[in-house]
Amino acid sequence: MMDWTDRNCRAFHRVLTRRALLYTEMVTTGAVLHGDRDRLLGYDPVEHPVALQLGGSDPADLAASARIGEDLGYDEINLNVGCPSDRVQSGRFGACLMREPELVADCMAAMKAAVAVPVTVKCRIGVDDQDPEESLFRLVDLSAAAGVTTFVVHARKAWLRGLSPKENRDVPPLDHPLVYRLKRERPALTIVLNGGVASLDEALAHLEQVDGVMLGRAAYHEPAILGDVDARIFGEGEAVDPVEAVARYRPYIAGRLALGFHLAGMTRHMLGLFHGRPGARAWRRILTVEGSKTGAGLEVLDAALAAVTDAAARKAA
Repeated sequence: MMDWTDRNCRAFHRVLTRRALLYTEMVTTGAVLHGDRDRLLGYDPVEHPVALQLGGSDPADLAASARIGEDLGYDEINLNVGCPSDRVQSGRFGACLMREPELVADCMAAMKAAVAVPVTVKCRIGVDDQDPEESLFRLVDLSAAAGVTTFVVHARKAWLRGLSPKENRDVPPLDHPLVYRLKRERPALTIVLNGGVASLDEALAHLEQVDGVMLGRAAYHEPAILGDVDARIFGEGEAVDPVEAVARYRPYIAGRLALGFHLAGMTRHMLGLFHGRPGARAWRRILTVEGSKTGAGLEVLDAALAAVTDAAARKAA
């Protein structure tokens, strides 16, 4: 998610789950080829497995960007055919490519020929006045013919005219059954469902119909749910408690602080960690107010955690 799932966010989410595949923010091919690669594409080895998500529509540029991603060690290269922002539309990539499935297939063929790691597509079920039963299946079939086997499907249309990017996340109705049908009728493909999944209970229900589930804003706003992913979804290990997650993330924060990075850039991704628990408001306040001050360090994180543990102790008493 653009401006959200940066390297700090991904490192934090990784302390909560070892198994979930993490995705970068969408990075345009222009930025990959001509921008500051360390800033845009840099990541910590702890993030693996991690996928690089690209935005673009030129097959040669996407192939070159995919090679760069593979050389940097990314485990998967994903093409975004779902983002509805105005900036994306003006650049002829993202959700507007739902109207050009042949071009998407050409892009995927070029990317697949360029790298050995998996190349995947993240798409919508359609845009504007398209018939989703036609637009989704055509895009999938053409890309599958180009060698793509994994599709992440946000089960909403994107309305490129009349709705903001924020509204496009909530207003168009969800059509999970259409994604289920795609899996039934294309059983050889790996189909991952995205959109409107708010809990692991919901994810488990969807997994009875599809191969995978992508969590977006639910995982960001209430990251503690990721602490249950390995145990409940993959049947491995034990749940990671939020307090333990803070302890696991602390060395990463210390390392970044030592390199001169600001505390708030890391702790902003943790604000929802104690959502619904005693002390959650104090946790958010301390990290937001004190963490944004010049020179803020680990003492702010420790103070915020102390507020949570004290509140929990008072409630238990």
